[in-house]
Amino acid sequence: MNASAAKRDQPLGELIARLSALHPDRIDLSLQRMQLLLQRLEHPERELPPVIHVAGTNGKGSTIAYLRAILEAAQLRVHAYTSPSLVRINECFRLGRAGGGALVGDEELRAALEHCERANAGAPITLFEIETAAAFCLFAQHPADVVLLEVGLGGRLDATNVIESPLAAVIAPIGMDHTEFLGPTLTTIAREKAGIIKRNAPVICAEQSPEAYAVIEAQAKRMHAPLHAAGQEWHAGVERGRLVYQDERGLMDLAAPKLFGRHQFDNAGLAIATLRALDTLKVDNAAFEAGIVSAEWPARMQRLASGALVDQAPPGCEIWLDGGHNAEGGRVIAAALGDLEERVSRPLVVIVGMMANKDAEGFLANFAGLTRHIVAVRIPDIDNAMSPDRLADAARALGMRVETLGGVEAALRSLARLAYEVPPRILITGSLYLAGQVLGLNGTPPG
Repeated sequence: MNASAAKRDQPLGELIARLSALHPDRIDLSLQRMQLLLQRLEHPERELPPVIHVAGTNGKGSTIAYLRAILEAAQLRVHAYTSPSLVRINECFRLGRAGGGALVGDEELRAALEHCERANAGAPITLFEIETAAAFCLFAQHPADVVLLEVGLGGRLDATNVIESPLAAVIAPIGMDHTEFLGPTLTTIAREKAGIIKRNAPVICAEQSPEAYAVIEAQAKRMHAPLHAAGQEWHAGVERGRLVYQDERGLMDLAAPKLFGRHQFDNAGLAIATLRALDTLKVDNAAFEAGIVSAEWPARMQRLASGALVDQAPPGCEIWLDGGHNAEGGRVIAAALGDLEERVSRPLVVIVGMMANKDAEGFLANFAGLTRHIVAVRIPDIDNAMSPDRLADAARALGMRVETLGGVEAALRSLARLAYEVPPRILITGSLYLAGQVLGLNGTPPG
């Protein structure tokens, strides 16, 4: 069963399955199909509120979560388009309104998708492209102050990169991922990500490797785009457990982010730097603090405190969920687990399922010093999921003890039968597809 077929039980499942059949590939990076469809739709992308466009390998979604929470705390209406969804496609489309936004409802989303389907008239187009066109239609119909637009993959040829004059381009940390589409080196990947930089629009850049930063700097210069780079024009760090941010306008001493992990201080800093670089958006210090401490983003070091899956786990254990799936994502998860271990020591078990095109050994290497207990599972109902045996081989190559089981539920039940002196800390990780299924099985989907 493929991913679209697995979603047919959802309210919009039949429509999504039909749209998925319009192109033989899930990913086919090009702007031509998107430009033709938008022309047939009479260019809704030109009728949008001001757009903040966000690219990067890791941290895009969390940065958008902080941007949205801060802007809403400043009483602004914020549309947001993010991907992928975890449980329901509606999660990708958030409509801004006074007092806080909400996910688009089933019927309004159906109408937008069917409108795009009719305009496309059966031409080849990927599901992400038609979803992006639907987002533009929805956002053009509803008034708002800002649109937060997340790149799906890469940047230069991503379906979102039809926005000609964004308010700003934001580039989160760039790492090695999707090399089959973006190229084999950080330089080639950075070149794709930097493709969202537009003439004269400010670029706000997270801390990068030297080779990635060189590409971003050169492209910003080429496009006459003011560059606001971490470590140069602005700094964000942790002092006494608080977020301290500084730029040429001054210093801000803020409470720690609600989202857990040291990397979240960096993501929050990127959001702050973005809004401080934009004179057109009026955000005061109170809104910055309120947004930082209230931002939520599911499946990023998310603690599962209750639910159907939690009930099957060892009594008294901690369960953490993170959709990280590349080496850098594994690094920041491992750092967050290290912080947890310093606070309260518990034996760590990692339940992992990944896609077949991922670097399992590079991801798992981050946990080799934290645990010797890996449980490899298959992501059910997803094409191109990595086999548990291949995952197990990667773990064994790192000297880790590993077992293979049928799925997350079986893994939790197996752990519940073990005799722990101290209830374990359980991390479920390796894929956003797996994370979405976990949230669905647990009965705690994103709202």
